[in-house]
Amino acid sequence: MNQKDILKKVDHTLLSQTAAWEDIRQILDDAMAYETASACIPAAYVKQAVEYVNGKLPICTVIGFPNGYSTTAVKVYETKDAIANGADEIDMVINIGLLKSKKYQEAENEIRQVHEACGGKLLKVIIETCLLTEEEKIKMCEIVTDAGAEYIKTSTGFSTAGATFADVALMKAHVGKDVKVKAAGGISSFDDAEEFIRLGADRLGTSRLIKIMKNTDSGAGY
Repeated sequence: MNQKDILKKVDHTLLSQTAAWEDIRQILDDAMAYETASACIPAAYVKQAVEYVNGKLPICTVIGFPNGYSTTAVKVYETKDAIANGADEIDMVINIGLLKSKKYQEAENEIRQVHEACGGKLLKVIIETCLLTEEEKIKMCEIVTDAGAEYIKTSTGFSTAGATFADVALMKAHVGKDVKVKAAGGISSFDDAEEFIRLGADRLGTSRLIKIMKNTDSGAGY
């Protein structure tokens, strides 16, 4: 798999609290230039970003980010607002407390409601694997599948660790056949990216791969 093929699976991401429009615009320009799957940015910039890219790039944003413990009603409102502003994809954070409390039906209902609020747009469900036991990761694979979401995602990148090869392999083995896997957090090389894809990841959340491209012969070999 060459670098161009890998970049087509990347959600080029900037979610830092200090991100200004100039930073977001650079992410969008780079994502369009390198033909990534999407740009993943804060919700506050979605409308402006959609107008800026003018249909040339899918725009992804995050909901309940990064802690996931806002109420379901708030997550649904955030989602509807993002979709109304033109977002093409939604990455939501689960309520980890519901999972830890074994309130599985409530966790599923929340995902289902957010998915409905997406109105047919892609939903990726962030389960924050670094905070979960293996049993909880497997349970979330079942819950995300049953709730009808399109993707399960490893991490926010804002907790104690990001994606691991073992977690992606585990998730791929336990999600339903129609659910895809997104690896995010700490993906810092094309070799690692290719291994995540080999293990079953269909999307990668990262900004580092394009930085690598930009730092090597101004993109030579792309």
